[in-house]
Amino acid sequence: MTTGFNEHLGFTITESGPERVAATVVLGPEHHQPFGIVHGGVYCAIVETLASIGGSEYWTGPGRTVVGVNNNTDFLRAVSEGTLSAEALPIHRGRTQQLWAVTLTGEDGKLVARGQVRLANLERPTE
Repeated sequence: MTTGFNEHLGFTITESGPERVAATVVLGPEHHQPFGIVHGGVYCAIVETLASIGGSEYWTGPGRTVVGVNNNTDFLRAVSEGTLSAEALPIHRGRTQQLWAVTLTGEDGKLVARGQVRLANLERPTE
């Protein structure tokens, strides 16, 4: 799961399952916006990715996939560098949709950002 866009973000999945997804990312200048702090889109992307991984682990099987339909991410503390820890936990998992909460915490244990992602559970016909 650390290919493509995820690889460019530079995070590492440390746990992946239907009950919890965890990751770390070492933040640096490549994550900054023009004022030298981490770009909010980095947080949004981590939130979306972890929720999608967890949702996929839950909604698994032939022809099944999940897609994000809403991502609300709040930026709580500005950071420029260091290691960020992220954790995604399910709030609701149903037949047609899921809701996941994701927290991003700095090295000092303080909350940097939090988000929630609603996923649609899709089933494609199998041949």
